Amino acid sequence: MRLKNLLFFTLIYFLSLTSVHSIEADVFVQSTVNRASKVLSENSSKDEKIAKLKSIAIETVDIKGIGFYTLGSARKNLNQEQKQNYSKLFKEYFLKSFSSRLAEYTNPEIDVYDKEVLNENYTIVNSLLKAKGDRPEIKIDWRIYTKNPENPLVRDLIIEGLSLARTQKEEFASILNSNENDINELFKVLENFSKNWILYFFGGPARTRTWDQYIMSLLLQPTELQAQTLYLL
Repeated sequence: MRLKNLLFFTLIYFLSLTSVHSIEADVFVQSTVNRASKVLSENSSKDEKIAKLKSIAIETVDIKGIGFYTLGSARKNLNQEQKQNYSKLFKEYFLKSFSSRLAEYTNPEIDVYDKEVLNENYTIVNSLLKAKGDRPEIKIDWRIYTKNPENPLVRDLIIEGLSLARTQKEEFASILNSNENDINELFKVLENFSKNWILYFFGGPARTRTWDQYIMSLLLQPTELQAQTLYLL
């Protein structure tokens, strides 16, 4: 009897540990938003904000997974060395473009209000960027990779129905199609972006825009990589 009781309480203990360390996708998203908002509201230099935003992104975004998704079917033709090179270049591109641009914006107010569990690997978390003045609310859905419930990761943002990962995939496909599917040409574009990112982000006069203006810029304007690609080609 004592052995049975011991086994029972041991099982309950380990189950409780699992539930404590599991993170619900909606809680994860709201926590991530709050962390980024806190950084953007700090009275610190842009470089300090960029460093903190990069750290948050590395912890919460599946950069490698997004990178290979955006490469599409071309990834099947890469050897191991090319895969490693691409992962490195994409990570640099993602972190610099994300954190540098985001560091210009202030006062994000995003509220998570619902979620939909698609399967054991993916959950869609629904959120709203709050309206301000005459500016309307903007719907932002987060595609969260939940295969490891203790470490959920962002795989995509869907802004008013526009998937940013899919948009990036189309951009890369366009670059490859324009260069006879030569992966080295895409590498060159990413390398050039990484080398000259300061010019693209800080070459003009200093400006501050709110978070919703940033989101609208994603919806209405070409991305930084698109602009650079047009310049290079």
